[in-house]
Amino acid sequence: MSGPETPKLMVDVVIPSEAGVVLIRRGSDPFEGQWALPGGFVEVGETVHEAAVREAAEETGLAVEVSRLVGVYSDPDRDPRGHNVSIALLARVVGGQMQAASDASEVDVLGPDTVELAFDHRRIIADAKL
Repeated sequence: MSGPETPKLMVDVVIPSEAGVVLIRRGSDPFEGQWALPGGFVEVGETVHEAAVREAAEETGLAVEVSRLVGVYSDPDRDPRGHNVSIALLARVVGGQMQAASDASEVDVLGPDTVELAFDHRRIIADAKL
């Protein structure tokens, strides 16, 4: 008999720029084709800071350094795949070259109010108080 199902842990990374925020266009469901913050699931044995740095590099090609916590997002309905809790972190670029990879079909710096954002990412960006 297995134990109760528990929420999965995720990270979302807010990377501000003078021209807006680094966003990825999702290459898979849910929200395929929509813009979103880079992020994903935390792997076993990984801290949330390590996951944020890894996910940013995998999806955007950018090396980032985490600056601070933006917030914890735990609404059970925030992700259609199930109850996924996200730790959102603010980060700054320290290297790399912007290039879409992993499950991102495109990466760009955009004004978050100019595109439709997936999940609760508009709220996360607002909470980052850029």
